[in-house]
Amino acid sequence: MTPGIPNQLDDLARRREDLFAELRRIRKAHCLAVLDHITAKVRRVCPQAAYIEFAYQGETRDVGLRGVLGEQGSPLGGLPWLWESGDEEHALAELAVEIEADVQTSLEPYDSPAWATVRRNAASEGNGWLIELPPSDRVARIAQLVRATHPEAGAVVVDRRHAGGRVIEVIEGAAGVIGRCTRPRWTREGDYALTRWVAQIFAIPVLAERHLRPVPGGYAHPYGSSVTTLVRLLPLPLPPIT
Repeated sequence: MTPGIPNQLDDLARRREDLFAELRRIRKAHCLAVLDHITAKVRRVCPQAAYIEFAYQGETRDVGLRGVLGEQGSPLGGLPWLWESGDEEHALAELAVEIEADVQTSLEPYDSPAWATVRRNAASEGNGWLIELPPSDRVARIAQLVRATHPEAGAVVVDRRHAGGRVIEVIEGAAGVIGRCTRPRWTREGDYALTRWVAQIFAIPVLAERHLRPVPGGYAHPYGSSVTTLVRLLPLPLPPIT
């Protein structure tokens, strides 16, 4: 073998892996950008929109649009239909083809972060699935969920190595005071809800750059893991004045 070839192969293999990793990151960000795009269009027509229902064919991975639903009005009530596919009188009918195509695109990769917001619609007959439309401000939504159990929270520490971005500690008071860290006290459902939005902050480069900060010096991971650049501080916006 020609001298230097093994080193060249190793270098090219590393570069290829780096490119594949970058491609996966870009693909995830693109999936969420597409979902944000169609969410904005849907809410311009129907501001109360919270979910899109679709039929999903596992073998072909095809999506069939069924309609748009709002938030649950009461614990005992179901999600209200705001528009059902086939109703040509509603303004959303003009967006039907685009909605279906964008949902399909956002869920195309198996590892798309958008899949974390998908669940079966238990109230729907047959093959009905819901994709939750993202909030206009993900960080504000995270703050709302955190402060439901930690009213004094000023920031959270998040780790991308856990499910794409899990809250591992809550900082109560000033965001830079590491001595006031506490373990999360929310339920499993709360943890799941927070994780899907935190993972999207990591996955969208513009949001990661805007909101994620290095952890304060001397921070120790609560589970004994190393503190790398994948562990970040997410300051929470101030609560609204009431």
